[in-house]
Amino acid sequence: MLSPEIILITVLSYFAILTIISYLTSKEDNNKVFFNANKNSNWLVVAFGMVGASLSGVTFISVPGWVDESQFTYFQVVLGYLIGYLIVANILLPVYYRLGLTSIYEYLDERFGTNSYFVGSISFLISRILGASFRLFLVAIVFQQFVFDSMNIPFEVTVIFSILLIWLYTKKGGIKTIVWTDTIQTTFMIIAVILSIVYINKSLDWSILEFFSSSELKEYNKIFVTDNFLERNFFWKSFIGGAFVTICMTGLDQDMMQKNLTCRNIDEAKKNMIVFSFILTFVTFLFILLGALLYIYAKKNNIDVPLMNGSINTDLLFPKIALEGGLGQFVGITFILGLIAAAYSSADSALTSLTTSFCIDILKINKLSSEDQIKVRKQTHIWMSITLILVVISYRYILERNVIDSLLTVAQYTYGPLLGLFAFGIFTKFKIDDKKVYYVVIINIILIVILGNIPSNLIGGYSIGYELLPINGLLNFIGLYLIRK
Repeated sequence: MLSPEIILITVLSYFAILTIISYLTSKEDNNKVFFNANKNSNWLVVAFGMVGASLSGVTFISVPGWVDESQFTYFQVVLGYLIGYLIVANILLPVYYRLGLTSIYEYLDERFGTNSYFVGSISFLISRILGASFRLFLVAIVFQQFVFDSMNIPFEVTVIFSILLIWLYTKKGGIKTIVWTDTIQTTFMIIAVILSIVYINKSLDWSILEFFSSSELKEYNKIFVTDNFLERNFFWKSFIGGAFVTICMTGLDQDMMQKNLTCRNIDEAKKNMIVFSFILTFVTFLFILLGALLYIYAKKNNIDVPLMNGSINTDLLFPKIALEGGLGQFVGITFILGLIAAAYSSADSALTSLTTSFCIDILKINKLSSEDQIKVRKQTHIWMSITLILVVISYRYILERNVIDSLLTVAQYTYGPLLGLFAFGIFTKFKIDDKKVYYVVIINIILIVILGNIPSNLIGGYSIGYELLPINGLLNFIGLYLIRK
């Protein structure tokens, strides 16, 4: 068993590495470096680092934990991601580079007007705050259960400690620092999942080939659901939903696009997006495989899925096995490094993008003097950190579902306005009555909440899945068409 002291030393040592990288990349303390890294990033470095930011602690813990319930069907969504990334690379990125944007929501101001611009910005801020908090929450509950509970440190202090570390190493260098820290963090994450697979197989006296051919794996390895269209995870629902999740959570998300916009030109940005998408697909499949292996190992060793707030929490299975499952300290340390890499690689970029969007889109700091811009940016960075702390703490008391499922479900509601606005702007030439955009968004939110919560028995047993996101975007698109000029 890995002691809390060793875990804490591992975390602090890792943080020291990030601090050194931050120091080396943040010697220029200005907004241009913070927001777009002087548009001088190497596309291959960006592509590799984006893998860690996309996967995050949610994939690292929640995807393996979800395998017992969903088997390998999540991979249907991942295949849809690939199509989404191709659309982002060939439709959205050229628009952003042609206009020379720092915040991608500036496009909405130019295309429709200030109200649409505001709606887009607020949609992102809400989506990213909720999404980043999901990811941070996962890491916080692991540290709480396996480190800080034994020290009698409250959960709230754990959260503050985690976000304080992120704030410290991103407060000067911003996106320039993150491009490089994400690369280090992606490396640790991939090493962690590969070594976990190798060592658990070794503990079971299996080779990798024996694992793939085992009867135990066959209990979990169902990928495609094609026999019942009514099922929530029916293939085409998952595949199409996955494509739209990617378009929204990557292509219409300041967090992910801010890294792409640091590339030198559009050609490098496209290469970055395509290479990144295939690496991400492969690594995600490794995490799904790991999930099956964890449940096989747990059954063979009589390890129960841990509880949280009195209920079974599958997100805690991987940490329990890695830290208390008898695999040795090396696996435990590898897990901790992978976990904090996954957590920080998404949370640090989220904090930076939230700061960027709020400063540029809401506060309009480009109208201020250079000195005031830096001052406002630093203050915003602090307030965004505090906001994340408050939301993460609230999840402790309200979240009941598996985190990866909760994250994708929330995205279906919050990204709809962005999907509708950008689609209408890119695929039509109409102008809209910008003053009425609020009515469109509010009415659609009400319709989608009603639609998403209709009991399946009232619609012939049909279970609404990830297709709710494109439906949300379509309703917003239709609403914008009705207020066209």
